[in-house]
Amino acid sequence: MKSPYREPFHINGFLFGKGEKSVAIVGAMRGDEIQQQFVCSQIVRLLCDFEQKGLLRKDFQILVIPSVNHFSMNINKRFWPMDNTDINRMFPGYNEGETTQRIASAVFEAIKDYRYGIQLASYHFPGEFVPHVRIIKTFTDITDDAQKFGLPYVYLKTPEPFDTVMLNYNWQVWNSAAYSIYAGTTDTIDKKDAHLTWNAVMRFLSQIGIITKDYHGGYLSRMLNDADFQTVMAERAGFFYKLKTAGAEVRQGELIAKILDTFNGSVLSEIHSPSDGVIFFAHSKALIMQYTAAFQVIGW
Repeated sequence: MKSPYREPFHINGFLFGKGEKSVAIVGAMRGDEIQQQFVCSQIVRLLCDFEQKGLLRKDFQILVIPSVNHFSMNINKRFWPMDNTDINRMFPGYNEGETTQRIASAVFEAIKDYRYGIQLASYHFPGEFVPHVRIIKTFTDITDDAQKFGLPYVYLKTPEPFDTVMLNYNWQVWNSAAYSIYAGTTDTIDKKDAHLTWNAVMRFLSQIGIITKDYHGGYLSRMLNDADFQTVMAERAGFFYKLKTAGAEVRQGELIAKILDTFNGSVLSEIHSPSDGVIFFAHSKALIMQYTAAFQVIGW
């Protein structure tokens, strides 16, 4: 796509194998998805190495697109810089529409015929997650294959209206088994969670027979539904003084964060765990607004 002020906009993909369109992997779709692009870069590195060593089945094809929105990443913007629109709210796209609709259309045309789709995704709230697989519930049950990633959790999410214009949902409409992988963080690189995530993707490729190298280990994934989450909202705005991070085990009533006055440092509010369980999501910014989701807790 031509640009009036900068070099032409190209989306680069790495293609492995020449046979059946088996797996498409999409990385950063937003300009702050640094962790997602980092994970994808490591997947490309490993697949290049495996291909050279003859460890990939040649009759299967893998496509990896590490970045869809590097224009925004170059200037530290989350969404498309010209109109602040989100590419991941434009699927399946429209090749004669607005810029982000055209980008979504071009990407989707390249990936829609693959049997499996894997997206390295991020959440619309700033925060950290326990790495997990997320599936948008549609008309097809793809939960069995989701456990082949070997991540701690598989979350079956009931679709909301905005989900219908996202990549995951549309992939499934076009008969791909689509999985969103949440790699712990978004705008920073967490090496531990990144390593866990790219190993999970490689384990999946091994489990479905595309990689001939065995990938052992991983978790016996726990299946989650919407009812398994308890969301804890901030009662006040201020400094978010977090005492527990994603993955921490907590007890009912345990103090997990404080909200401090930004002028005198006094405690405006305390946040306590609503139940025994594990913190699945934790807000990560230094400031928090009133009625913003501070934590999500999964009960035992």
